[in-house]
Amino acid sequence: MAASHQDVRTTGTNDTRHSVVRIADETKSSVKSTELYAFILAVIGVLYAAREADNFAADQAWMLVTALTIGYMVSRGLAKSGSRHTSDD
Repeated sequence: MAASHQDVRTTGTNDTRHSVVRIADETKSSVKSTELYAFILAVIGVLYAAREADNFAADQAWMLVTALTIGYMVSRGLAKSGSRHTSDD
């Protein structure tokens, strides 16, 4: 679950003041980012290559899939650590 914060801004003149509430979470969801799809395609590519190639062992393939997973998790962690995304979609 992403942390959220509210940004309340007042717009208009003294006679017609309107408050605009914008809710921001840390980043956009992973299904909206291209890195998830790149990760999935890379994992499929590694597993397919391990299945088809004679010189590519299953333990090597799963080691690469593990490395890809760790890289993806670190990437998402860095993305969530400092950026803000507003829910104005």
